[in-house]
Amino acid sequence: MTTGTRGLVLDSVMPSYDVAITEHVLVGTDPQTTYCAARGLDLLTVHSPLLDAAMWVRQLPSRLTVRPAPRPPRLVIGEGVGIPGWLVLGEQDGTEIAFGAVGRFWQPVIEWRDVGAAEFPGFAEPGWGKIAANFTVLPYGSGKTLLSYECRTATTDPQSRRRFARYWWLVRPFVAHILRATLRQIKVNAEAAR
Repeated sequence: MTTGTRGLVLDSVMPSYDVAITEHVLVGTDPQTTYCAARGLDLLTVHSPLLDAAMWVRQLPSRLTVRPAPRPPRLVIGEGVGIPGWLVLGEQDGTEIAFGAVGRFWQPVIEWRDVGAAEFPGFAEPGWGKIAANFTVLPYGSGKTLLSYECRTATTDPQSRRRFARYWWLVRPFVAHILRATLRQIKVNAEAAR
């Protein structure tokens, strides 16, 4: 899905939502270099002590109850993400890439649901939540770029909304940290490519 030059893909795929979180970083490269670094980011290269600990804890229920899925060699958003349930929702003019998933992410073992990009905006089957996120780049001064990472979540019914609200209260600080760590890695990659 690609939108015109005015609106964001993110706005077209999730115009209303329960929660949103946005982080920004100033990158010392031009928008095109920064966008390429964002689109080509291998999510498996994003690390921090808190992020690694949070991911280990998040994956613990899956390790204890079911056989964990093998770790893919790469998770690159611009290559279609590569995680069950996750997909690219659209791109716009080298300035935005949007991606998302449908799942029951408030459960100890996350259940993902495969939904196509065309079906995603209108998906409303009760019992699920939708995550839509994007990276956007804007020129900022001379030779710099403002890189933003926004993540929105919407639930499909009141019971899911209550469950997600309890989960969000607990995980929100970790989600903000993950967004910041991701932006820092893109910044490092973009500035190294300069």
